[in-house]
Amino acid sequence: MTTRLLADYAIVPGDGPELMANPAIDIDDSGRIIAARPESDIDASGAAAEPANVHRIGGLLMPGLVNAHAHGPMTLVRSAGDGLPLQQWLTDAVWPREGQMTPDDVVVGQTLASIEMLLAGVTTSIEMYLFEESVAEAIRRTGARGQVMAGIISAIAPDEAAFQGRLDAVAAFHGSHHDPDSGLSVGLGPHSVYDLGRERLAQVAERCAALDATLHIHLEETQAERDQVLAEHGVSATQLLADVGALDGRVVAAHGVWLDAADQALLGQANATVVHCPQSNLKLGSGIAPIVDLLNAGVQIALGTDGAASNDDLDLWEELRLAPLLARGTSHDPTALSTARAFELATSAGASAIGLDDVGALRAGAWADIVRLDLDHPSFMPGLDADLISHVVWAGGARHVTDVWVAGRQVVADREITTVDRHQVQSEARTIGARLAAAG
Repeated sequence: MTTRLLADYAIVPGDGPELMANPAIDIDDSGRIIAARPESDIDASGAAAEPANVHRIGGLLMPGLVNAHAHGPMTLVRSAGDGLPLQQWLTDAVWPREGQMTPDDVVVGQTLASIEMLLAGVTTSIEMYLFEESVAEAIRRTGARGQVMAGIISAIAPDEAAFQGRLDAVAAFHGSHHDPDSGLSVGLGPHSVYDLGRERLAQVAERCAALDATLHIHLEETQAERDQVLAEHGVSATQLLADVGALDGRVVAAHGVWLDAADQALLGQANATVVHCPQSNLKLGSGIAPIVDLLNAGVQIALGTDGAASNDDLDLWEELRLAPLLARGTSHDPTALSTARAFELATSAGASAIGLDDVGALRAGAWADIVRLDLDHPSFMPGLDADLISHVVWAGGARHVTDVWVAGRQVVADREITTVDRHQVQSEARTIGARLAAAG
């Protein structure tokens, strides 16, 4: 049964993102967009002219935002360890609390994360975490679209038998849960080169190849990390990934702050993706990823928030603004990253970079992951058509999001989540967070 959304404006793909006035977005019962065209173009005599469900909602419709690197359950340790450098932050503040988490805790933490993102118009996220069954359950509960990158970290695999057991468990999880058409994809999430080392990463790469699965890894986040890998292995982390065959498959690498020109060339040749997480990198003092150089090297770029302990929210609008600001500021060039390109990194290009070619654009055949923005707000005035996409990038935010659909299903209506009881989840999260803080 076809649904039609009628609005004042929509951002649709063209020669870059383009503004369409008075759009009609038709959605079929599978959750895909049938057509996105001006209402005036509809043939009133055609059978499709009056679908069963017509909603004149006004405002501006745009594709859902894509958060390409997150650790959703870390909402339960939000803001822990403020002011510490990365490694001390992890070992002294974050991991002691996370070590107390149960699978049920992770369901609550990820549910809270998905609620926060959906209310901000973030319809898709890559989640790298342990307790992957719990993460998947939470994503499905909220109706979000997710890629679950099952965590692989040395702390839970102290010996070879444990490591092989973890790889087998992740492969079994992939076999039972990987179903992109249902909104849930599964990949492997090895923590980092410095944590796992050459031999274990070679085995992870082999599993990814056997499963045709994405490998999602932290890469060159800090200078200390880079120096450690060079000292221990004699090559950069990126070169080591290439040496063990990890770059032969689909790789999504988070951060990339300290990639040098040779690393960038390797990633570009591999058509790999780097996820730019500017706010987390700034908070932890890690640095600023050279995304203009990476784009010039042929590396795909997506945007990510990282976890709520290092951001400290999951509002991708802030990354959407910071990405062009930092690119222009560090290069002293206001043309370094255009508004249009930044918008694409947060939507269509970001989705494609993580293997979701049918997400992130309001076009026929794509999933109907749609966000409505309220234009009746001072920050959108004077509201001139020629400037509206720029307004969205520079002034837009979660405060403007009123309604959200994922695969045609409305998951946010009038600024409230429709799929779960937000207040109950928040209450549970508050109790769990206090317990983790006391124990950690």
